[in-house]
Parts: sequence; C-alpha cells; structure tokens
Amino acid sequence: MMKLIKIAAVLLAAASIQVLAEKAATADKKDTLEERIKPAGTLCMSGDDCAAAPVQAAASGEPRSGQTVYESKCATCHATGAANAPKYKDAGAWAPRIAKGMDTLYTHAISGFNGMPAKGLCFDCSDDEIKAGVDYMVEHSK
Repeated sequence: MMKLIKIAAVLLAAASIQVLAEKAATADKKDTLEERIKPAGTLCMSGDDCAAAPVQAAASGEPRSGQTVYESKCATCHATGAANAPKYKDAGAWAPRIAKGMDTLYTHAISGFNGMPAKGLCFDCSDDEIKAGVDYMVEHSK
C-alpha cells in the first residue's frame, strides 16, 4: 500500500511538472505569436497628439529658399532616385532634362510629369518656391 502511495505521489508530481511546463510553453508561444502578428506601425492623423506639427512656410513670411525646399520636400525622391527621379548632383541624369529648358522643368515640377506628382506633393509650396527648388537642383547637377 505504501508503495502504491509513493507511486501515486511521483505520478502526481510528474503530472504537475508537465502541466506547469505546458503552461509556460503556452505563455511563450502566446508572446511569440503576439509579437509576430502585432501591427507594423500606428496610424497618426493630423490633429492627434502623436501627429507632428504641419510644415509651415517660413515664419518670416518670406519664401523658402531653393535649398530649404529641396531638403524638406524634393530630397524624398531626388536623393534616392525614387520613381525614376533624376538624382541630385547626377549630371548625366539631369543633362537631357536641362536641355529642354528651364521653363519645361518648371512646368513639369509644378504640374507634374510622368512619375513626378504636381509640386512634388508640396502643396504648401508656392510656384516660386518650387522654381527655386528646381533652380537649386539644376545648379548642383550640372
């Protein structure tokens, strides 16, 4: 009888250890699963606390310089060549565009052309600021 009680106690202990081990493994799997299926990012709308302040024109009321427009807007595509944008300082890519004349470049930058969206999506930029950005890129891409 004593032997049977010892065997039962050992089996009970083994079963308890197994249950605890499975519980721990399940918790680890749950953590791993939650990590794998969590959203890649968060959505932050204008006006939410997490939203950055919208980019405004220069506080002085003066138009932004070509360099400022390039660095804050144009570089998004022209620094990387996204959507076949001619890269900043790439004379070979810019030469055929420059050959068409500055008026054509201005028109394409303001109205859009091929992969270039109107105003490079800088809708708070004036036409003169867009032209200044074009001038800046062309000057440094000859």
